[in-house]
Amino acid sequence: MTVISPSHVWLYDTTLRDGTQREGLSVSTEDKLRIARKLDQLGIPFIEGGWPGANPKDVQFFLQLQAEPLEQAEVVAFCSTRRPNTSAATEPMLQAIITAGTRWVTVFGKSWDLHVTEGLKTTLAENIAMIGDTIAYLKNQGRRVIYDAEHWFDGYKNNPEYALKTLTVAAEAGAEWLVLCDTNGGTLPHEVTQIVQSVNSHLSGLNRDLLLINGEKQPLPQLGIHTHNDADTAVANAIAAVMAGATMVQGTINGYGERCGNANLCSLIPNLQLKLGFSCIEDGQISQLTETSRFVSEVVNLAPDEHAPFVGRSAFAHKGGIHVSAVERNPLTYEHIQPEQVGNSRRIVISEQAGVSNVLAKARTFGIELDKQNPATRVILERLKVLESEGYQFEAAEASFELLMRDALGTRQKFFEIKGFQVHSNLAQGKECKNPALATIKIAVNGRDILEAAEGNGPVAALDAALRKALVNFYPQIHEFELSDYKVRILNGHAGTDAITRALVESRNSTQRWTTVGVSVNILEASYQAVVEGLEYGLMLQIGQDNS
Repeated sequence: MTVISPSHVWLYDTTLRDGTQREGLSVSTEDKLRIARKLDQLGIPFIEGGWPGANPKDVQFFLQLQAEPLEQAEVVAFCSTRRPNTSAATEPMLQAIITAGTRWVTVFGKSWDLHVTEGLKTTLAENIAMIGDTIAYLKNQGRRVIYDAEHWFDGYKNNPEYALKTLTVAAEAGAEWLVLCDTNGGTLPHEVTQIVQSVNSHLSGLNRDLLLINGEKQPLPQLGIHTHNDADTAVANAIAAVMAGATMVQGTINGYGERCGNANLCSLIPNLQLKLGFSCIEDGQISQLTETSRFVSEVVNLAPDEHAPFVGRSAFAHKGGIHVSAVERNPLTYEHIQPEQVGNSRRIVISEQAGVSNVLAKARTFGIELDKQNPATRVILERLKVLESEGYQFEAAEASFELLMRDALGTRQKFFEIKGFQVHSNLAQGKECKNPALATIKIAVNGRDILEAAEGNGPVAALDAALRKALVNFYPQIHEFELSDYKVRILNGHAGTDAITRALVESRNSTQRWTTVGVSVNILEASYQAVVEGLEYGLMLQIGQDNS
């Protein structure tokens, strides 16, 4: 691996503006503030907050940050150039930008002559005037300006002379960064390298005497890169630009963005800093990367990508027995970095492909010491393979596997015994009935038989409610448990109504999450297994903590 000399790359996060253009993603003002403060803690130097004046939400966001500023980061307002045939000084849109009170403003303008004539319906000369007038006005208002050259790469390939002219006027007007945007996301890394090098050559040849702001000479602007992922090359393109001389990288947490998304900062930061030697954020902050990724996923209410590089739950997961055995001896055999560097952790996955090494390693994560000579090890492995062949999936339900393991070792605590249950659904009343399902359950706790019934909006909810009602007097910790997710999968759809069903139930308390699994030809039986084990595992965790 070639490591270049360390230098600084400025990170610019646009999750709160470009990222929110992702289909199905919506955030409130409070959500935006929470994310901004988390990015501030991560050490991101520039956080684009949105377009002041475009909607009330963004106006409120900037007002709130005026009252309670971020600790480290510069919050950036975003806007377009002025409209054709007007003046920046009389442009209402720019007045909202000034009112936002940010020190930095990002202005985007057209680089592609096609967009000028077809989109703006104006002349190429007027577009040049719009760029220069807008940036000069903001500079005269005391703002520092980043210029986003929209559709840069397509524009350059179509008409390089004109595209370069747009950058020249932005530089002469006082922009401190010229950000080359692959807005359509179709450029490839070798093209990015060639074009960024050409732009650098062009900028180095500018007449510095023309770069005058209020009579003072200005340094040449630096280059930035903003890439979209439509060709699945956004991260590679951003890295190529940095290697060719760009000093700012724009992207979003988790790669959120319109269409296929933006360059993913959760991949860019470790690649630039850990692999290429660039300085992006503090060493102590990069270990917050996984936590930040998951925090943002939670706030925007999107399931995290479990297979995302660096920060995904499966990024350092090992499933094959040979892999596990090798990683146990030396993690370098199957891990390109130490997971702890980005705040992640190694996981040993249990499945039908597991070997003894998987079982031993997984046992250690549960605080159980096993060795190959213990007969229970083989019992656990064989039981695992038989159950997985029946449709169980323990890699997605590690709580059920720990219960299986403790059962084989004779250490599984018996909190209660199910003696029977019935579930009745009353669909005749239709939508008028708020709780159309009724579950009746009989259990034994400490030698006492308990019979309880409860209603729910479905049979699983009713069953869960009845169980809790029967157990809560014995185990008040159950008040803290919540059934947070429920998934059902048909394993052999060709069998019709006789198909085998797998139910996965995720439960949680105030600090932990755990998943359990049930399998049966009866969907209620499968769900019952998973719900019961979810409560049992939660009690094992809670009572173990209470006794420690």
